[in-house]
Amino acid sequence: MIDLRSDTVTLPSEEMREAARDAEVGDDVYGDDPTVNELEARAAELVGKEAALFVPSGTMGNQIAARVHTDPGQEALVDTEAHVYKWEVGGFAELSNLQIRAFDAGDRAVPTLEQVREHAREESLHVAGTGLLCLENTHNARGGVAVPKADIDAAAEAAHELDIPVHLDGARVFNACVALDENPAAMVEHVDSVMFCLSKGLGAPVGSILAGSEAFVEQAVRVRKQFGGGMRQAGIIAAPGLVALDNVERLDDDHENARVLAEGLDAIEGLSVPTPDTNIVVVDSEGAGLTADEFVGLCDDVDVLGGPFGKYHTRFTTNLNVSRAEVKEAVERVAKAVETR
Repeated sequence: MIDLRSDTVTLPSEEMREAARDAEVGDDVYGDDPTVNELEARAAELVGKEAALFVPSGTMGNQIAARVHTDPGQEALVDTEAHVYKWEVGGFAELSNLQIRAFDAGDRAVPTLEQVREHAREESLHVAGTGLLCLENTHNARGGVAVPKADIDAAAEAAHELDIPVHLDGARVFNACVALDENPAAMVEHVDSVMFCLSKGLGAPVGSILAGSEAFVEQAVRVRKQFGGGMRQAGIIAAPGLVALDNVERLDDDHENARVLAEGLDAIEGLSVPTPDTNIVVVDSEGAGLTADEFVGLCDDVDVLGGPFGKYHTRFTTNLNVSRAEVKEAVERVAKAVETR
């Protein structure tokens, strides 16, 4: 089986398992877990923020950020394809009482300065006002686009001119940094908060980081507790996260494997596959007369796993558990399945 459904399917390395077994632990709700404390300190330093908070998932990190930054009834300005809008179960509305004001970021995956100014609304007697701009990098639904620092900076500057805080859903922000040869701290220096996942390309079994100012994180700790995310001897899962932080540079291997996969699949008659920026490969199977569900079914039959990403689009995601040889094998299997259907 070649599992390309997501980079979340990776298995913890032996080093991670040993780190979990040997981790020094305490009660994290009391701030007594030294391994969690070390992870948070290292993570904050890595992204150039004053403080960081270990959370069970990226979705929880995003939802905490929205709750801390906003007041009930305000609007959150987000891309129509944003993960926080499409895939987080209406959390902004349910958990923070926010309205969504959506814009179409297009292929560039981030709003222009003009778009921010156009869509942001000032509070008045009749209007709640915009309370948050949420950006995403890399942008999952737009094919793992790596958004350049300059574009993030421009959008953040426009929001800050209007006194609107900015949160970055950076679940795969290190993929963007590696692809663009950008320092992580520089990439996120102008956003007020950033979330990144330890459990995707970095390979940890669980957990994400939410980072920002000391005042922001102080409030985030309380909201995490409200959301049910207060953890006790969490060093057992934080320890693999510390190991994961050393996996940033190897993300380039996933990117190169994704390019090899895309090139191979694009050569199959009827399939159209753009060259990916990072580790997400999106296959358009309409030319082969196959819906995404049908195409995924054919791939399943030859033990290559992907996931529907639209009516005719399928997502494959390279990860540290899939080698270059397996990527090439996946192409051969898919080619045979499509050609002999």
